[in-house]
Amino acid sequence: MEALLIPGAIIGLVFLFTLWLVSRYKRCPSDKILVVYGRTGSEASAKCYAGGGTFVWPVIQDYQYLDLTPLSIDVNLQDALSKQNIRVSVPAQFTVGISNKPHLMLAAAERLLALDRGSISGLSHDIIMGQMRLVIANMDIEELNIDRDKFVESVYRNVGEELHKIGLELINVNVTDIQDESGYIKALGQEAAAKAINDAKIKVANELRTGSIGEAEAQQDQRSKVADANSRAEVGEALANAKATEGKNTSAIAIANSNAARDIELAEANRRAIAARKVAEANALKEAYAAEQSAEEARGLMEKARREAEEVVQADIQKQKAIIAAQAEAETRREIARGEADATLLKYQAEAQGIEELLRKQADGFQKLVTAAGGHPESAINYLMLDKLAELTRIQTDAIKDVDIDKVVVYDSGNGQGVGNFVQGLYGMVPQLNDFLKQSGMSLPDGLVRKEVPASNGKAVQQNGHDKPVTES
Repeated sequence: MEALLIPGAIIGLVFLFTLWLVSRYKRCPSDKILVVYGRTGSEASAKCYAGGGTFVWPVIQDYQYLDLTPLSIDVNLQDALSKQNIRVSVPAQFTVGISNKPHLMLAAAERLLALDRGSISGLSHDIIMGQMRLVIANMDIEELNIDRDKFVESVYRNVGEELHKIGLELINVNVTDIQDESGYIKALGQEAAAKAINDAKIKVANELRTGSIGEAEAQQDQRSKVADANSRAEVGEALANAKATEGKNTSAIAIANSNAARDIELAEANRRAIAARKVAEANALKEAYAAEQSAEEARGLMEKARREAEEVVQADIQKQKAIIAAQAEAETRREIARGEADATLLKYQAEAQGIEELLRKQADGFQKLVTAAGGHPESAINYLMLDKLAELTRIQTDAIKDVDIDKVVVYDSGNGQGVGNFVQGLYGMVPQLNDFLKQSGMSLPDGLVRKEVPASNGKAVQQNGHDKPVTES
């Protein structure tokens, strides 16, 4: 019995080992790359398999797959500077994918193995944008617009080399359109279209002229043959008739009239042909001049854009220098400024708290004053104005108290009222105080305010209280 168990156990172990060995064999689909990393037995960081399969040993090795499915990337390049410093926009669509070439597979395994397809697409987009700007900066607008093959070839070369560094391969490039902000490309197209239209119009005018001349010549030939036939018939009849003299004269007149009519028709046909040709040439020159003017305007805008770009670059350089210097200086002063700012902030906070407390006390005091006035804010305000009346009166009197009356010279016009007018002018400052008080609902006593009373003669007279009139207005 034991002799039968031992061979059975050996067979079982061999079967289990075979199953385990089969489970460690990893196959690679045709649209993927199998990357085996860990102890690879060589100096390479990983082994890559495009198709087929291999054994992956546990513990010392592991594996992952790279997807070979192509990625479609839309690149909407805006405001790229060309060789002529004209900003152009080049929308394009790129198709890229992980390469299955040996050296590129290893580069992809080293740089893209941990990235998903969205991250790979974003990385590719950044590389393409940078290389597209470099390609456009080395080409003129005319080359970008006319020689598209050269442009696409440059894109393949520059973008492809950069994508190879991360294991990607450029599959296809589709440039949909090229536009510039100055309208230079549009002006070039208008110039070419105008030239083609002018050439076609000139050809049409030439054909019309040839047709008109041919038609005139045919009509002239017809009239000449008819006239010749008539003249021969009339001459024959004149020879046969004894009275041929009158017929001959008539025939001669008819021939002369026919020749004159022929010359007139021929001249008219030539005139129409020449006029048509000149009109067509004038229209062609007009459209050519318009196209040339548009091209010159576009060139002017291009030159202006180039100069502005140079100025912007210089300004950016100076700005960056100033920013670096300012940052260096600011770094040394930052700690000192931070301490000063903290101290200033504490000072202003203390002042604000003091002002807030003062305003709160004033508001509480005014509320108490309104309460004491029976709830009438106007009475409280009048009380405050009375409290300030002495100070207002002092300000009024200070304006004239320093006037040295002994040194005042008053010029009189002879009516004896010079001094009176001067004193009245000084005294007239008091009613201004009364007007100010009236705005607050108060007034001075009547004895201190001048009033206008009607005089017996119809003129207004100013009085001070109960005194006599001092002047007439």
